[in-house]
Amino acid sequence: MRHPFFVGLSAATIVAALSLSGCSDHAEPKSTQSPFQQSSSPLAPPASNAAPLPAPDTLTAVLYRLADPAVKGADKLQLVESTTPGDAATIDKFAAALRDGGFTPLTFTATEIRWSDRRPDDALASINVTTSNPANPGNFTFPMEFRQDKGNWQLSRETADMLLAFGNARGGAGAASPTPTP
Repeated sequence: MRHPFFVGLSAATIVAALSLSGCSDHAEPKSTQSPFQQSSSPLAPPASNAAPLPAPDTLTAVLYRLADPAVKGADKLQLVESTTPGDAATIDKFAAALRDGGFTPLTFTATEIRWSDRRPDDALASINVTTSNPANPGNFTFPMEFRQDKGNWQLSRETADMLLAFGNARGGAGAASPTPTP
């Protein structure tokens, strides 16, 4: 059974996080349970992977391209694990929702890059997302997993599922309305 990609698209996760962060004191978040647990040896490459960890700019380039509304969805399919040509229109909606919601331009910063304990060939990183739009300033940090495919890094499907809230929902959801900042 094929799960639709980005169905019920929710840039709302990013929109809500950026909106809520506009009202916060930007203190470090309290520790929460995450599927991305820190590796006991963060810099040791897994036995099946002789390649070095990806550079921060390599990972953020994936996210910049994914969020860029000027790049067509069909040209972004290789940026997320397990996509098909039928997913292109929905990928376009994600970038448009960020733009139309007033959350661009975005800045991505990758830190704490390490190998995954659960999927040894995947890299994990803490990604800080910041909007520099004066009308909707804000930021949040989200753990993301990246997978190498044919020499290029892409966002893992699991991370995309969590971050973009796509899955088995039926029907297309529009872009979320930004929450006004107090």
